[in-house]
Amino acid sequence: MTTPTTPDAAPWWQFGHVWLVVSGPLIVVFASFFTFYLAYSGMDALVTEADFPPGGQKVQSQPSNLAPAMQARNHAATGVAALPAKP
Repeated sequence: MTTPTTPDAAPWWQFGHVWLVVSGPLIVVFASFFTFYLAYSGMDALVTEADFPPGGQKVQSQPSNLAPAMQARNHAATGVAALPAKP
């Protein structure tokens, strides 16, 4: 009968699969620090009450730049084309 031989015991860092398992979380940690650096260095300035005019901003009820979009929406909903505006 032969006795089974055990492989030579090597330190853990000499096995390739250990680095494969450790490298994934390590890359994520470094990427999170890099993302934090990008977010912190590219921060926008704070908006304060002094940045707004007194009385607030005026909001138009129907801005003219939305007119073509509203006509297309109404045409899609009803199937009837809008009449051209009379001069």
